[in-house]
Amino acid sequence: MAQPTPLMPHATATWLVDNTALSFEQIAEFCGLHLLEVQAMADDLAGSKYTGRDPVHSGELTQEEIDRGQQDFGYSLQMQQAPVEVTRTKGPRYTPVSKRQDKPDGIAWILRNHPEMSDAQISRLIGTTRNTINAIRERTHWNIQNIQPKDPVTLGLCSQRELDAIVAKAAKRAGIEAELPEGDNRTDKEKLIEELHKEREAAEKAATEAAQEAEAEAWLASRDSEEGSEEPA
Repeated sequence: MAQPTPLMPHATATWLVDNTALSFEQIAEFCGLHLLEVQAMADDLAGSKYTGRDPVHSGELTQEEIDRGQQDFGYSLQMQQAPVEVTRTKGPRYTPVSKRQDKPDGIAWILRNHPEMSDAQISRLIGTTRNTINAIRERTHWNIQNIQPKDPVTLGLCSQRELDAIVAKAAKRAGIEAELPEGDNRTDKEKLIEELHKEREAAEKAATEAAQEAEAEAWLASRDSEEGSEEPA
């Protein structure tokens, strides 16, 4: 059975690099990271900067274990206490602060286009309260004049898959037949597989385009360098 990694591997690796004489290999192995990632942290070349997290304070390592590793670079550090997984309690979904102002627009769109959805379902999907939903429905919301119904998927408040699942569930409860395009007899599983294929194709296309752009930039840089070297002194 593989040894568990620290709760915050990058932050833990940063602390171990700054505060111990352990080898990069030992740190990488303990934190479940690639050796080059640890080396980049040590050289301050990592793309993201992390605040160090003390694994001794968290109970994941002891000072004795660190001392043993510092005396023998071939020693593999042993997790002393597996990190406690942080589980989210039930309640409204978390929405980034930057998108919270869009919630009323998303709620208004759902109330207009899917009245079969219950307040509880809207609350779970958008991450809002029933009071807010009722205020928008009854047009007593403090900012009702500026609320414009907008698709919550477009606003980034939920995924299309999440919305479709809840709409289907609400329609089934309300006894409403789901409307399908004419001739579309696919099952939910078949449609999901097709959606996943499209997502994969889009990701592959984006990766290919990025690689082509990088290759073109490298070629241009090389050409400019060669032209510069050919200029007379």
